[in-house]
Amino acid sequence: MVTKAHNNVYQKNFSLIGAFLVLISIMVVVALVIAYNFTARLVENEFASKKLDVLEQTIKPYNNFFQNRIPEITSYQGFLDSSSAANYARSVFQDYPFVKVIRYDEIAIGSQPGSNTGNAMGISVKAVYEYRQVNKQVQGLRQSIATAGDEFNTMAAKFNYFLVNADTSRVPNQDEIYRTFYDVKPSKISYLNIPRREEIRQYRELQNGKRVLAVYKQNMMTFMLDVYTIKLKNTHPELYEHVSIQPVVYDPLTTDNSEIRTEVAFPGAFADYKLYFRSNREHLNDEINRHFMPTAAVVILIYIFLVLIGWLIYRNLNVNLKLFKLQYDFINNFTHEFKTPVSVIKIAGSNLRGDGELTERQRKHYGKILDEEADKLNELMNKLLSFTQIENRSIKLNKEEINIENFVQKYINTFRIKYPDFELAYKVEEVSNFYTDPVLLGSIFQNLIENAYKYSNPGKKELFIHIGYEKRNIVFSFADKGIGIPKSEINNIFKKFYRIENQYNQNGSVGLGLAFCKELANFMNGDLQVKSKVNEGSEFIVTLPYEN
Repeated sequence: MVTKAHNNVYQKNFSLIGAFLVLISIMVVVALVIAYNFTARLVENEFASKKLDVLEQTIKPYNNFFQNRIPEITSYQGFLDSSSAANYARSVFQDYPFVKVIRYDEIAIGSQPGSNTGNAMGISVKAVYEYRQVNKQVQGLRQSIATAGDEFNTMAAKFNYFLVNADTSRVPNQDEIYRTFYDVKPSKISYLNIPRREEIRQYRELQNGKRVLAVYKQNMMTFMLDVYTIKLKNTHPELYEHVSIQPVVYDPLTTDNSEIRTEVAFPGAFADYKLYFRSNREHLNDEINRHFMPTAAVVILIYIFLVLIGWLIYRNLNVNLKLFKLQYDFINNFTHEFKTPVSVIKIAGSNLRGDGELTERQRKHYGKILDEEADKLNELMNKLLSFTQIENRSIKLNKEEINIENFVQKYINTFRIKYPDFELAYKVEEVSNFYTDPVLLGSIFQNLIENAYKYSNPGKKELFIHIGYEKRNIVFSFADKGIGIPKSEINNIFKKFYRIENQYNQNGSVGLGLAFCKELANFMNGDLQVKSKVNEGSEFIVTLPYEN
């Protein structure tokens, strides 16, 4: 962390970060609102259009009956009798439950007696049979000729008109077939079998007055339908909560605003009826939400992605800012560290080079100053060089057996001489000899002891070193009663060039000591940890693998 003098140099524009977050949040909210409205409109459009799918699936049996089963009558070529008609009716009742009654008219076509001019062809009904399904059994009843209904008269008139205008050189097209041989009325379909071209020519001759003794047969069937027996197939239950069959004129007397309605009319013989759709708005809202959720998830993922990108950019800038601060502090502190010895050397050199004569005592004094300041510069350069070598793993461990007691005592004696007011004590338990690199271990000792003295208030400059054996490791504990380290800074103190803001760090430090010790411990396959409380002291614990 930089000193107070630098706090105002670097500023983070939190308002810009906040504006970015607010902007993308507003964009996400707007996107969600637009997406929801679009989804709601889409579902409402589907509610209005998907009814055709329900209609198509519902009347599919009717279309099959109309287009495929009814034209099978033509295959009999007029030779249907009551027995074969009953069998045909039975199969229709079995496959198409909406057919309730089948009426079979056996038609005879021949010369019309007593006609000298005009249309000489006679069309009459020989017999009428009616079939209905009772308890899943087909019952038939032969009726008198006089019971021929309006369906026969309508079909006979259409057939006569067709014969007058028929082109016997070709087969009738679909439009001619539908106009002539079908008669579709509400809940009723009548069908007359289609004669062959030879028969059409013969019927034409009969119309022109040619008399023949033969009588030709035609078959006509009328199907009575019940729309309410059609099986409803709601292929979109997610849209339509209730589907019913109602008359075309049906209109509910009361309207419920909580419901949405639509309708579609049946075709053909069911044209007097319609499919009526009702759905509660909550039911439709469930479908809207089901469609909206994936879109909302995508929008939120995009939002998270944008926030993540923003956070990565911010983190990258923050890291770069910290690196810039470290470089700034390093250059500033390193310059100061060099400037002081260089200035002292410059003054001493100037005095030695001066014109005045120096006494032996002065000469020795200036020589001592030059020697001490040169040692400071050399120590600083060596520390930087060693740190770089350790980071790059370009040095090797030179292990040798050392006596722990003697090793510690040497550093205790050195610092007692260097700092007379420094109270130093130590205790060695369970270990005597240790196989390690004494130079690297000595660097750790020197830095940690130096820090204990430097970061302790006057009158509390105390350090206790404890060395013991624990789980195949040798543990070195350095406990002082110094100013302590804030909990928020514990994770930063081992960073290179990092300095905590306090009165002891205003000058004389480049932020390498603890980082150097951490690298040394890791290089020796060990670790360095710290426990600290502000104004109570710190304990640095070095753990190294034990070898003897």
